[in-house]
Amino acid sequence: MGAQTVLPFPITPGQIITPREKLLPQLSPELQLICKNSEFLLDYLEYLPIERYGIPQYYEKPPRSLGSQGIRNIIYPTKENLFVHILPDEVGARDHYVPIEPTTVINVDELISKVDKRLVAFAEELGRTVEKEAKRKLLLELVDRFCAVPTENDPNAGSRTEMRKPKTDVIPVTPQQLAAIRYIVIREKLGLGILQPLLLDSNIEDISCSGVGAIFVEHKIFKSVQSSIVFKSYDDVDSFVVWLGEWIKHPVTVRNPLVDAVLPDGSRINIVYGREISKRGSNFTIRKFAGTPTSVLELIEFGSLNYTMVAYLSLMLEAHMNVFVVGATASGKTTLLNAITAFMKPDAKIVTIEDTPEVQVPHENWVQEMTRQGGGEKKSSDVGMFELLKAALRQRPDMIIVGEIRSVEAVVAFQAMQTGHGVMSTFHASSVEKLIQRLTGDPINIPKTYIDNLNLAVIQSAVRLADGRSARRVMSINEIIGYDPVSQSFSFLEAFRWNPANDTFEFPGYMNSYLLEQVIALKHGIPPHRRKEIYDEVKRRAKIFEKLHKEKKVTDFYEFFRILAEARRQKLL
Repeated sequence: MGAQTVLPFPITPGQIITPREKLLPQLSPELQLICKNSEFLLDYLEYLPIERYGIPQYYEKPPRSLGSQGIRNIIYPTKENLFVHILPDEVGARDHYVPIEPTTVINVDELISKVDKRLVAFAEELGRTVEKEAKRKLLLELVDRFCAVPTENDPNAGSRTEMRKPKTDVIPVTPQQLAAIRYIVIREKLGLGILQPLLLDSNIEDISCSGVGAIFVEHKIFKSVQSSIVFKSYDDVDSFVVWLGEWIKHPVTVRNPLVDAVLPDGSRINIVYGREISKRGSNFTIRKFAGTPTSVLELIEFGSLNYTMVAYLSLMLEAHMNVFVVGATASGKTTLLNAITAFMKPDAKIVTIEDTPEVQVPHENWVQEMTRQGGGEKKSSDVGMFELLKAALRQRPDMIIVGEIRSVEAVVAFQAMQTGHGVMSTFHASSVEKLIQRLTGDPINIPKTYIDNLNLAVIQSAVRLADGRSARRVMSINEIIGYDPVSQSFSFLEAFRWNPANDTFEFPGYMNSYLLEQVIALKHGIPPHRRKEIYDEVKRRAKIFEKLHKEKKVTDFYEFFRILAEARRQKLL
């Protein structure tokens, strides 16, 4: 059976709670218009207990401020004309996340079974059709050939398309059933089945199935929410993950119960199969591919950092300083790393090295390389981070970006820093001290005298604000200065730090920054006796970025990069 949709409120097919003639006048004008164009949404609202939940608010694009709203009853659209309903759980700690599809309140399982039997005869033709859009068109043509909406006078006649088979072979359906069948055939044959609506929602960051029970999602606005997609038994989860493994062409078996792979849209998926190694049964996690990267101006909107910090980082990245973004899992390291790549010069050659593609840069001269795992026992065909990093040094890049440094590849990264290549990466650690401990300890073992090749450590963290909201903040930006072999101690300067008391950022490095005064000022042609002037440049850039953001309303990652490129061409930056 696999997963099922279980709504947070019971429905009885055919027993509508609020008829549409009574419901429509209660909806906002915008939601009324949407319902006229998407009848399945109106069908869903007819079954919604309005007296219990109230009339949902509709947002074309839900703002982040909704995250602090107490009781949420919100509908918003996603891709491919689907919708999501966020509504409260009266007893649980998480809100409900209900994907609204043409099949949400209409059951077409028996009809789908009949359609599937007829599709078998066209399996060879479908198999020959490789291009996704062509296969989609063929599937819809076949559904329209098999199914027809009877006319009032002749229940066996009439169709939306020309019938190529005798009318007695046609499956009679209602208009709603036909829409549902067309949708579910495409969802199951070309998409990721019941998970497809979650993949189409750009507000979702992670999709998590812990075994039997509901699938949970991590939402950008509403944080952890419980979806209406439920596995009711161990066998249901097992059968689904087996199908999932086959669909992504990385089968899971008793002998191969662990799978890491990448979905066609770039999302990362991890599958664990069987109760032998997971007591709650098979499970899986999907880390969604972000699409267009979040820009630094959007991060400022979210409160992750401020304009002065952005100005400071822009100067550092232009000068190809070596930067590690450091933090715990799900602290926003990769998001920040992607955002600040916009500050690298537009004519720079960038090489990215990753296990799975998460780093995105806006530069045209971008070489994107990924590790490879050999199948079965053929370990000789593996290509790891270490090998790719060594190869990158021969490609004459201006900047090497490593998705995440975990082990011995750090040695090559620091060798690249010593030879003048800029290196950026993410790293798991909670502070500068822990970062240095991990780098200089087993299994990485970077010589302590090499550590000052790393210029900046940006500490990123998920935090809880004074008002109880969860957020992500740059805890500090630290300049690594050097190692004293006599005292066996490292020196670093905290250029910026977050003040949790009032959720603001302080600049203790003002008039005291080693990198700004000793490195960046010289690169900008400022003589040593006037090196303090570099702080004026930080202020000037901060004002430019604030004006772009607040007055010009620039937020898009690629638009921001284009503006920076033009500003550099005109020597404004």
